[in-house]
Amino acid sequence: MAVEYPHRSVQKINLKQVIKDREVKTLINEADRQLEVLGYTEHGLRHARLVAKNSRQILVQLGYDERIAELSAIAGYLHDIGNVVSREGHEKTSALLARDILVRLGMDYSEIAQIMTAIGNHHEEGGNPVSEVAAALILADKADVHRSRVRNPALIKFDIHDRVNYAVRRSVLSVDSDKRRIIFDLKVDTQIASVMEYFEIFLSRMLISRRAADFLNCKFEMLINENRLV
Repeated sequence: MAVEYPHRSVQKINLKQVIKDREVKTLINEADRQLEVLGYTEHGLRHARLVAKNSRQILVQLGYDERIAELSAIAGYLHDIGNVVSREGHEKTSALLARDILVRLGMDYSEIAQIMTAIGNHHEEGGNPVSEVAAALILADKADVHRSRVRNPALIKFDIHDRVNYAVRRSVLSVDSDKRRIIFDLKVDTQIASVMEYFEIFLSRMLISRRAADFLNCKFEMLINENRLV
């Protein structure tokens, strides 16, 4: 049962405070350790920082309120902490764990609710871009495809997820605010993995990314080796 703080003082919590929190650090590190045992790509502090940064950047560059952008950054940093419990349903567990942390830190309940909604909807299986915060989180999370996430390159010939991630030499998520475009630009080594293999495992992620861009009144574009595919 969650602990309530009826007489707590409400504060405007920012990403720096969340990053410094000992519980948050522990949950991210332990969640990533469990995923490593299960054979998943890196989901640790590097991933959390990058998703937080890009979530904020998307909304700032599109002209959204700075506080909304900050909430998106916080959601981005906390979105995978539920993996410490289980990979299955991790988005829901992450939202609930984030709720308890943010209540303890003194965040306003309405802001906590926005972050919970975004985290609970970030996964491509069942998630939906139901708010600006959720849409930015989805785009930032799905864009983190890169060889640096592969833990053991020696195994790439056996695992298609590792192989595709390892084939990505460069990945850039950018925003064209004038033309309302969100662009995912990849440099893929097709000697390691084909473009078809990329779509085989990431098609659902690209579809939810397109819906997220639509929610922000933007067009989602994807480039692989300078060829426009979406």
